[in-house]
Amino acid sequence: MPFPRASKALARFTVLDLTRVRSGPTCVRQLADWGANVIKIETPPGVEEPMGGPREGSDFQNLHRNKRSMTLNLKVPEGLAAFKRMVKKADVVVENFRPDVKKRLGIDYKTLSKINPRIVYASISGFGQDGPYANRPGFDQIAQGMGGLMSVTGLPGQGPVRVGIPIADLSAGLLTATGILVALLEREKSKKGQQVASSLLQAQIFMLDFQAARYLVQGEVPGQAGNNHPTSIPTGVFKTKDGHINIASAGQTIWKRFCQALGAKDLSDNPDYADGPTRSKHRDELNAAINRYLAERTSAEWVEILNKAGVPCGPIYRVDEVFADPQVQHLGIAQAVTKKDKSKMRLVGQGVTLSRTPSRLVARPPQLGEHTDAVLKEFGFSARDIKKLHEAKAV
Repeated sequence: MPFPRASKALARFTVLDLTRVRSGPTCVRQLADWGANVIKIETPPGVEEPMGGPREGSDFQNLHRNKRSMTLNLKVPEGLAAFKRMVKKADVVVENFRPDVKKRLGIDYKTLSKINPRIVYASISGFGQDGPYANRPGFDQIAQGMGGLMSVTGLPGQGPVRVGIPIADLSAGLLTATGILVALLEREKSKKGQQVASSLLQAQIFMLDFQAARYLVQGEVPGQAGNNHPTSIPTGVFKTKDGHINIASAGQTIWKRFCQALGAKDLSDNPDYADGPTRSKHRDELNAAINRYLAERTSAEWVEILNKAGVPCGPIYRVDEVFADPQVQHLGIAQAVTKKDKSKMRLVGQGVTLSRTPSRLVARPPQLGEHTDAVLKEFGFSARDIKKLHEAKAV
C-alpha cells in the first residue's frame, strides 16, 4: 500500500530529513504537510541517546506527522555509503547538526553536492554556519535573549521575559522551509542545487521586525511595554466587568469610533488625548479612564459592541478556549489523524490554505525505523543489499 501524501503540491520532491529536536523538524513538517516524500532518517536503537522527547508525547506527534521513518547509522561505512546512494535520487537534504559535526561525518554540502549537483541542502544552526559562535550549541531561549526579544517582552521594569513558545526555533524552521522552496524554484531554471542556511539567532533578529527597525532607522532602543503596544495607543489589554480583553485602537478614525462606542465624549474631547503623541504621553491616565468605562460591561458584551463599531477587539483565551471558538472550528486547524491502535488524535494543521492542492493530516507520526526496508527498496536497494545493511548494523 503506497504511503499517503498530505497534498499534491510538493509530491514530486523527495526530502531526506536528518533533523532533530524542533527547528529542523518544524522546517521538514512544512514540506511533509504539502506532500513531499519525507524520509526521516534516525539513528538505530542503542547507537546514541535519542533527542526530541518521547515519541508518544504530544510534541513529537505534532512535529512528525506525514513523514516516514528509517534508521541509518551514518557513523559506520555501510550506513554512510547507503545515505550517499540515497542522496543521488533525492531533491532536498535538511540537517541541523553543528557545522563541525556534519563535516566530521562527511555529509556536508560540499561533499554531497559532488554526488548530486541538483541537491538543495538546508542547514539550521544556533548561530550560523561560520563566524565566532558557529560551533556553539544552540537553544531557543538563548536565541531569544541574544536576539533582543526578551528585552522587549514583559512589563516595564520586570526584567527579561521569555516568550511562551519557542519562537526562535519555529521561525528558523519556517524561514528555512521558505528558503528550500525558493531554491527548488530557482533550480528549475539553473538545474543546480544550492545550500540554504538559517540559524536561531538570525531568525530571531528577523522576527524583531519593527522593533529592530526602530533602532536601525531611528536609533531608538525599545524597551518593555507589557501588554501595551509600543507605538499604537491605546492598544493593549483592558479590564472589563468579568475579565480582560484586547483592544487595538490605532489612528484617529478608530480612536473616534472607540470613544463613541464607549460613550466617552470626555475622552474624545480631552486635549491630553487629542492625537497619537499626546495619548502616548498620557498613556497610563488614559488606560485607567478606559478601564473605568469597560468595568460597566462583560468581556463578551464589549467584544460584540466594539467589533460592531469597527474597533478591533477580541477575547483573551486559554488554549482550551481557543479550540472551542466557532471561528477556529470553522477554520478547521485542529485535524484528526488515526493512530496505530486505530484511535483518533487531534493535531495542529497548517496555517495557510490552498484552493486546489490543500494540506491534510493523512499519516500518524512513524515508529522508529518503521519504513526502513520499504524506503531502501524504493531507492533501488536489492533484498541482498538490505540484508547486508542489517548484518552490518547500519540500519
